[in-house]
Amino acid sequence: MQAIVFEGAGGNEVVRVAERAVPEPGPGEVLVRVRRVGLNPADIAQREGRYPPPAGAPADIGGIEVCGTVERCGPGVVRWRTGDRVFGLVDGGGFAERVVAEDRCLAPVPDELGDDEAAAIPEAFITAHDALATVGRLRPGDRVLVNGANGGVGAAALQLVAAFGGTAVGTSRSATGLEHIRALGAEALAQEELLAGDVDRLGRFDLVIELVGGPNLARLPSVLAPRGRIVVVGVAAGDAVELALRPFIRLRASLTGTNLRNRPPEEKALAVQAFAHEVVPLLARRRLVAHVEACFPHTEAVAAFERLASSGKRGKVLLGFPDGADG
Repeated sequence: MQAIVFEGAGGNEVVRVAERAVPEPGPGEVLVRVRRVGLNPADIAQREGRYPPPAGAPADIGGIEVCGTVERCGPGVVRWRTGDRVFGLVDGGGFAERVVAEDRCLAPVPDELGDDEAAAIPEAFITAHDALATVGRLRPGDRVLVNGANGGVGAAALQLVAAFGGTAVGTSRSATGLEHIRALGAEALAQEELLAGDVDRLGRFDLVIELVGGPNLARLPSVLAPRGRIVVVGVAAGDAVELALRPFIRLRASLTGTNLRNRPPEEKALAVQAFAHEVVPLLARRRLVAHVEACFPHTEAVAAFERLASSGKRGKVLLGFPDGADG
């Protein structure tokens, strides 16, 4: 099979198309013929040698979210059959014509979704759903602030809040980002307004999904409601901050960090299955949508990485593999 490999650590000069052996699914695993794979900042970090994959995943092949069809099931797998359309998370190796996945880390693709949109969903929507519902304990009627809401996880979070009966407010630093937030049906708030911390203007929030980190965090206690929850998902603006703790004590508030990739397999599977149960039906009814920025043939992986690293994106960058590839 063909795979996109990283020949050492570095920039796009280390990206190559290479022939690799088709992996074998073990007990509880599924061999997926990949149709589309989403690119993520984690893939850039892995290419640069800054983010090694979990044990057992290929060190030189990125790709953590895939859409494809089941080609073969390993021993003990009963939930999938050959030909089933699936999407979900893998520890790595998704930049290839075939990849092995834990059977519980896959979900069925609704008939209403094409391959492109399906491939744009797993990482963003599973992360957002887990942060909101499982870690953040989202309740109907909650007022939710999504900091840095114009990325994939942020856009998914805004839609999920509304679908689950909350009120969503998203922040962005750019005018186009604010327009994107409004187009998703949420209230838009300029980042500068949040940093000013005027609670009379902003109101209070029951839950904050923090996707920026850095200076945002110090301001958040001033706009938290009693028993408010902050869930830190990303720290693109930095992970060091001076934080006053007295407001957390007074408000009985909580601060939690979360990620998906480095979780034990059982915990990751629980997140995917919660997504399959609570989010996939909403996708099938078109109450939630994912946006695709561009889909590149796998032979143009360098161009795909360049697009991923560019500014102004409003959707997922994908790689596509041809159907019916030889082993």
